[in-house]
Amino acid sequence: MAEVRKVTFRGKTIEELQALSLQDFAKLCTSRARRALLKNGVDKKLIKKLEGQKKNPKPKSIKTHKRDLVVVPAMVGTKVSVYKGKDWEQIDVTTRMLGHYLGEFALTRKKLQHGKAGIGATKSSTAVTARG
Repeated sequence: MAEVRKVTFRGKTIEELQALSLQDFAKLCTSRARRALLKNGVDKKLIKKLEGQKKNPKPKSIKTHKRDLVVVPAMVGTKVSVYKGKDWEQIDVTTRMLGHYLGEFALTRKKLQHGKAGIGATKSSTAVTARG
């Protein structure tokens, strides 16, 4: 039988990370995320909503415009909808997202697809954005 691998972040399990203070967690992050956490902290209102979401048996995702929010251990296991400029991208926060920004998981630009130009069209009209 295959052994289940324990997910860690910088050598610490999720239980150990949740016991850390924000300053101690910031020391484990990259320099950019560390500066953001120490300067701005975390949005305590959003964290409180997410903790309430964990207790709910059928949780709804919490909507936010804060793309510059660093994922902290208190957010792991929740559903967050991040605004992309036109619509919302639902994100299930996992341990692999720790230390990254929410905006990294909700891309704002569509993938570019190249098509065939029609009769009498210019060469530049072959770059067509993806539909959907």
